[in-house]
Amino acid sequence: MQTNPTHTSLVAIGDSFTEGMSDLLPDGTYRGWADLLAGRMAARTPGFRYANLAVRGKLIAQIVEEQVGPAAAMQPDVITLVGGLNDTLRPKCDMGRVRALLEEAVERLTPACKHLVLMRSPGRQGPVLERFRPRMEELFACVDDVAARHGALVVDLYGAPSLADPRAWDVDRLHLTDEGHRRVAEAVWQTLGYEPEDPEWRTPMLPTPPPNWTARRVEDARFTRQYLLPWIGRRLTGRSSGDGLSPKRPDLLPYEGPAA
Repeated sequence: MQTNPTHTSLVAIGDSFTEGMSDLLPDGTYRGWADLLAGRMAARTPGFRYANLAVRGKLIAQIVEEQVGPAAAMQPDVITLVGGLNDTLRPKCDMGRVRALLEEAVERLTPACKHLVLMRSPGRQGPVLERFRPRMEELFACVDDVAARHGALVVDLYGAPSLADPRAWDVDRLHLTDEGHRRVAEAVWQTLGYEPEDPEWRTPMLPTPPPNWTARRVEDARFTRQYLLPWIGRRLTGRSSGDGLSPKRPDLLPYEGPAA
């Protein structure tokens, strides 16, 4: 990979991870690692253009059907694709189909950009992850394989201790905090060949005293009521948190916003 390259455009596709949940801005919109990355790249390249087609809740089939074609048509310098993890969290998941769809996406996107970036998504420590870990690791093995065969870049977030720390995750235990998104942006930045701004992004966070038993139980009850039960309800009824939502940046336009 070229050192300190110049890229003129970025298109990000995927689900809530790339949309930017839960990096909430004061106006109620989400920022996230892709916006942070675009801000950095724009600070180096006047006229830099950015689109973000990601929508929360999307499965890999929906990403392929709704986002891959428009992203390829934009012909950007860099495309990031993160998808399939929502599939692995479903009670019934056809991993063979997930692999085939990921392969299709990469085959269509690789010729359309200079650099295609895939990721091994971060995994929060905790019992929920343990249940789905075999599927997740099967997905990540597929990511490694298809990237190697098609010349895509892979950012290994799954192997980063800092992003396994529960403190990097929001109260819903599914989405990263602003600090978690900052570290992801740094990881992609370095993978693209830019000079590190935070060489220690993988380093575990400094230890802090754990919450007491009462605080943990209160937080568990809040999590179950506000997030877990609604999530289960959507799974049982076939609904998605992204139903009816449009991408936040559907067009490849000059980036305007603070560099990060």
